[in-house]
Amino acid sequence: MDQLQETAEKIRTMEIRGAGRIAKAAAIAIRDYVRNLDAYTIQEFDYKVQKAAKTLVNTRPTAVSLPNAVWMSVKYSKKNVDGAREEIINNANQFIKQADDALDNIGNIGARRIQNGDVILTHCNSHAALSAITTAFEHGKNISVITTESRPRKQGLLNIKYLNDYGIPTTYIVDSAVRSCIKDVDKVIVGADAISVNGALVNKIGTSQLALSAHEARVNFLVAAETYKFSPRTIQGNLIEIEDRPIDEVMDPDKLKDLPHVNVKNPAFDVTPAEYIDLIVTDAGVIPPGMAYIIIKEYLGWELSDIG
Repeated sequence: MDQLQETAEKIRTMEIRGAGRIAKAAAIAIRDYVRNLDAYTIQEFDYKVQKAAKTLVNTRPTAVSLPNAVWMSVKYSKKNVDGAREEIINNANQFIKQADDALDNIGNIGARRIQNGDVILTHCNSHAALSAITTAFEHGKNISVITTESRPRKQGLLNIKYLNDYGIPTTYIVDSAVRSCIKDVDKVIVGADAISVNGALVNKIGTSQLALSAHEARVNFLVAAETYKFSPRTIQGNLIEIEDRPIDEVMDPDKLKDLPHVNVKNPAFDVTPAEYIDLIVTDAGVIPPGMAYIIIKEYLGWELSDIG
């Protein structure tokens, strides 16, 4: 359990960040925990597995890839400990492989939507979005990228390092410069922390403002998202919780001592309405936002909507 707790803490503190990386880390943690789990009865085994699963799921409330990865991994039908253990390990390994393959698929599918000469604007640090961009570059397309800083944790710094190492010309801008720069952009490509059944996008704070600017400027807005980032629970009308992060990410709390009338909020995500999204590039293909329910039904299954 110590190793699983360590992974949970790394997810909670954002040492492990990004919805896809969180999901994969959780599946690995569950697999390794179950492999070494001592239990004499299936009831004891199930209790310990469910406790471990909830420990991981409760670390980050917004990224639905996390509970999807966990609950898809811990499903089992066997009635004995050894059989259940083997089933969970196989589930987790299958999810890990799916996660790796998904990035390659999104890269190839998304690259086809990028034209030679495109200027692409991206926000936050999404492996799925970057996969589409770098694959297009590998295919010989002459492209350049504008990336936001993505405050308050400045994930844009990860983007410029990654893109620079690829040799892709990249411009780094402050978040508030998006509307000023949108006239120079051909496409916006962002990742996803969650996608609801109606096609709405939950992603890094600032994404909705970027989408509004793109909509106003008639610039295509694309989302790159693995199928496991769609939220089955929204089928039943459950809202995706927006995580509030600690205020020390924004400013030194000690400075508030002399500002008794000031409150600081640090929401980590916002919601972009489906009508501002042109296409969602998934590992299963390209879909309009209105087809999000098909991804949930065909690739995740309705049963996940009853969990958690």
